[in-house]
Amino acid sequence: MTTPHPLAERLPAVYLEDGFTQRFLAALDEVLAPVFTTLDGFPGYLDPRLAPEDFLEWLAHWVALDVGEGWPVAQRRALVARAVELHRWRGTRRGLAEHVALLTGGQVEVRDSGGCTSTDRPGLAVAEDPPSVHVRVRVARPAEVDRTRLAAAVAGAVPAHVAVELEVVGE
Repeated sequence: MTTPHPLAERLPAVYLEDGFTQRFLAALDEVLAPVFTTLDGFPGYLDPRLAPEDFLEWLAHWVALDVGEGWPVAQRRALVARAVELHRWRGTRRGLAEHVALLTGGQVEVRDSGGCTSTDRPGLAVAEDPPSVHVRVRVARPAEVDRTRLAAAVAGAVPAHVAVELEVVGE
């Protein structure tokens, strides 16, 4: 592999005619060429739209996003690209709706039981009705949506004590 930055060209003129120095630097050029090539292409690794598929999962970990296995590459790329915004809205209806929309490509409605209760007396029930979230997704082809994987993604995006109901319907 040839290097785009030969070391011999950067030497003072006195070394340009020394055969040993030229051979030694040619060997180093051969070793360093892949490093330079990788570094030249490094910005592409940091862009989720361009990163190699096997690097995408690592990139998702960089932005603290659990993409989950089995999702198509296009959806994983979209999730990683929008990770910062998804984190900004995490725990809200808007954040959940955007996350599900990225996974399904559909129109998403999120209804939650809402409210917040507390008590100053230990042992008392905090709420009469347990908190819940109802997610309705409208897609062109409901049969093609992997409901199990989608339900796991939704459950991972809401607090553990919140019950999740998922509904996938046609447009």
